[in-house]
Amino acid sequence: MKKTKFFLQSEDAATAVEYAVMLALILVSIIGAISSVGAGTGGMWSNVEAQTSAAFAAGGGP
Repeated sequence: MKKTKFFLQSEDAATAVEYAVMLALILVSIIGAISSVGAGTGGMWSNVEAQTSAAFAAGGGP
């Protein structure tokens, strides 16, 4: 119990909370960037799939 009380009263607890908040903000921004890129390239991958399917249907496959 003394160790918990000491940790909560020490400066390290505040530093740990600050690092947790920074980590959360970094993760939110990474997830947002990945979502944005994924939404932006969705049409491109659909086009690649359509062209590949058409090439295989026309007999251009291996």
